[in-house]
Amino acid sequence: MLIRSYGKYSTWDRESRHLPKLEELTYTVKAEVGVEFGMIVEFAQAKGRIIDYTIEHPPFVNSAGQAEPPFEGSVQIRKNPYEFFLGDTIWEPIDDKRGPWTMIVAMDGKVLASKTILLT
Repeated sequence: MLIRSYGKYSTWDRESRHLPKLEELTYTVKAEVGVEFGMIVEFAQAKGRIIDYTIEHPPFVNSAGQAEPPFEGSVQIRKNPYEFFLGDTIWEPIDDKRGPWTMIVAMDGKVLASKTILLT
């Protein structure tokens, strides 16, 4: 597993098979509506394995007024090599999104990659 890039990216179409393009390699991203940030990781020999991911974010509330927990999920690796984008985009209100966002990729309970992007 290799971290290919991290920082600010072009807008990503989640329905596309193409990953977003790196715009700036950075640990700090200005919080603006629509800005995409995160990291791309590459797996070389893991076809069929499961990636678990977590995005830890600053505290904010969801539309039901409840504290939003970390974003979590799993993805099956479909081919070798396999590139995976883990990140998010900024939405209104912006102020409660400012702060550290940590993206974590794990497999079989072991953390393989972790990057923190600070939204300012």
